[in-house]
Amino acid sequence: MLEKLLDYLENKKIVILGYGMEGESTYKFLRKYFPDKKLFIADKKIDLLDNHFELNEDVNLEVSLGEEYLNGINEFDLILKAPGISLKDIDISNFENKITSQLELCLEFIDIYSIGITGTKGKSTTSSLMYKILKDQGKDAFLLGNIGEPIFNNVEKFSKNSIAVIEISSHALEYVKKSTNIGIILNIFEEHLDHYKSLEKYIEAKLNLAKFQSENDFLIYNFDNEFIKNYKFKYKKNDYAISLKCRPDTKNVVCLEGNFIYCNNKKIFDINTHMNLKGMHNINNIMFLIAVCDILNLNIDTALKTIKEFKPLEHRMEFVATVDQVDFYNDSIATIPESTINAINSIPNVNTLIVGGKDRGVNLEGLIKFLNNSDIENIICLPKTGEFIKKGLENSNKNVQFTEKLDEAVSVAKKITKKGTACLLSPAASSYGYFKNFEERGRLFKKYVISNN
Repeated sequence: MLEKLLDYLENKKIVILGYGMEGESTYKFLRKYFPDKKLFIADKKIDLLDNHFELNEDVNLEVSLGEEYLNGINEFDLILKAPGISLKDIDISNFENKITSQLELCLEFIDIYSIGITGTKGKSTTSSLMYKILKDQGKDAFLLGNIGEPIFNNVEKFSKNSIAVIEISSHALEYVKKSTNIGIILNIFEEHLDHYKSLEKYIEAKLNLAKFQSENDFLIYNFDNEFIKNYKFKYKKNDYAISLKCRPDTKNVVCLEGNFIYCNNKKIFDINTHMNLKGMHNINNIMFLIAVCDILNLNIDTALKTIKEFKPLEHRMEFVATVDQVDFYNDSIATIPESTINAINSIPNVNTLIVGGKDRGVNLEGLIKFLNNSDIENIICLPKTGEFIKKGLENSNKNVQFTEKLDEAVSVAKKITKKGTACLLSPAASSYGYFKNFEERGRLFKKYVISNN
């Protein structure tokens, strides 16, 4: 299974660009199969070697660290770039064609069936549920990428019957020249604009998921999404259009009519059926998986049983606890306004919203208008976007307060939220600059909620 990949890598001069989780995985993989090969690591972290002592012992390793870490990058045959490395403000014309990744190398050289899932929101839940559907039907499935492990951690376990479910960020797709067998684009909203030169470039990266597919491959796309609809992409005859609003005039369709999901002309699922996943956005995500079941001829009844029993992932409209007759929910994953609006529409009786985070230039006017017209009485704003939201609501009838820190916000929420209602953390903004990531933000929120009950 690995022969083609190893043959390709053997005589290449390789630099690992970015030494995070994927970079470390790449290093260990290369060192296992090429113990004496000269390897290079380039990373902006000047103290990298202080935190990875094992690298100091590798006599066949050279590193380039600090602000000048990209010096000489065009001298390499292959640049194995980690998804988190942004080259937005770098002139890459001399080495763009050398950029690759674990994802691209796997798609090019490993004979495994692949399902790639991307979208601004919903990737992790949809990928996890897709993986569970396959496992429950006895498939040799692997959950890889953003939510799973780096691909190279599992590549030795693959067989010709394996199916890789890969959660793929736009960052991982930005430079790829290969596409998955099934590509799922759940949605596209304004996000990560600090990583791209334009919104167009962000959309372009997402569409790379299907740009290089063959006629025998499938793209499953959100027919209702305005950004996808306005981007002129050449769809294939066998692609699937997903719509909550209408029945698209395409060969393959999964759509909602009344309370029922249809796959082409077959009635599949009553959305009023009890499920652990809440909200129309989750119904929409499930429709993509029904399309995959159709493509792979999976047992739909078994798949629906898996779907109904699947529990939400941590930080995604996660029920935390009932404290003094108030239900607290953790939706820290909500880093864009659309996600916060979905959460408010999905969780009953939200009386207090905690909102705000890093300002990345995302338009918040729609969220402010929604909050102004909502039944939410209390809105607690956090820096930095919370300042803008508070100002936008200053003429409303809401009780709008500003706190500098999350623990203060939770303390205020416990005092002002009506009994028998809910308090929701759904920031509509990134956590960076205030927390390590959205997971840390969510776990701290849960800690503050549960403390001093």
